Amino acid sequence: MSNATDDEFNEAGPIDYLIVEFPGTHLTGEGMPLLLDLVERRIIRILDLTFIKKEPDGSLTALEVADLTGDGQLDLAVFEGASSGLLGDDDISEAAKALNPGSSAAVLVYENLWAAPLAAALRRSGAQLVAGGRIPVQDVLAALTAVEAADASA
Repeated sequence: MSNATDDEFNEAGPIDYLIVEFPGTHLTGEGMPLLLDLVERRIIRILDLTFIKKEPDGSLTALEVADLTGDGQLDLAVFEGASSGLLGDDDISEAAKALNPGSSAAVLVYENLWAAPLAAALRRSGAQLVAGGRIPVQDVLAALTAVEAADASA
């Protein structure tokens, strides 16, 4: 790696991915303005964004970044070319395993720019992230309901 790449990596924020499944090819685009807002406010940087469809027979089809709904209300071309090369064919195949046949998905790899200064400072001090994860909202809501129920019975 070149020093510029090393320097860029040393200053990078944590990198995450999302796989968002949609029934059929019913991508409404409702979340895209919010995603664009996160980019414009420099909260995240999109490294890769790909749209795929898992056919009923299990095969994969790449979907073009465009007005996927055909309603003319959202032009996804702003995301065209969002490809760092981090997301390869093997990753897409792995992502497809999470999908139901006949559904489509957006596969997003992004850098958390908001956390970059903290991550860089921790790396400079010799620290390293050894684990991470997400807690599904449904699990949080269930836990809060259980706490409320316990408080009410106490």
